[in-house]
Amino acid sequence: MLKRVVWENLEMVLIAFLIVSPVRYFLVQPFVVHGSSMEPNFYSNDYLVVDELSYRFRSPERYEVVVFKAPNQPKQYYIKRIIGLPEETVIIEEGKISVIDANGKRIDLKEEFLPPSMETSGKLKITLKQNQLFVLGDNRVSSYDSRSWGPLERDHLVGRVWFRLWPLVVSESK
Repeated sequence: MLKRVVWENLEMVLIAFLIVSPVRYFLVQPFVVHGSSMEPNFYSNDYLVVDELSYRFRSPERYEVVVFKAPNQPKQYYIKRIIGLPEETVIIEEGKISVIDANGKRIDLKEEFLPPSMETSGKLKITLKQNQLFVLGDNRVSSYDSRSWGPLERDHLVGRVWFRLWPLVVSESK
């Protein structure tokens, strides 16, 4: 009798492991925010779920928030927002960001996720290669991002932030 109970419990644990492991290692991954570089949208100790699967089937899109291996410290992970896409030219001047797309069309970015008074410091003009992205933190004053270390290689991407698991954010209705 005891042998049967132990075997049933072991089977249950094994089945749970076989189901959870592939999900955790190939589909989604938890991520805890450290630091203030993504404020006011993500704060230190926010617990996020990162979708690791999407970018295997489609390209990253402008304004998506991504987690990636730091270009200069591969064991460290960063969270930033995609601003420039492959083969675009990113221009930062007078506190504003604009992008010239692959067809030569100038796009003045409208970053509605930031406070209207937020400016992007620096003066920069950089053309991205085929597998490069330009990423910035939402807290432009205190973010270590592509302005400091250059373009992000696409193969450094872990995935896109899918949702915030904790703390739960409930919008106020007016």
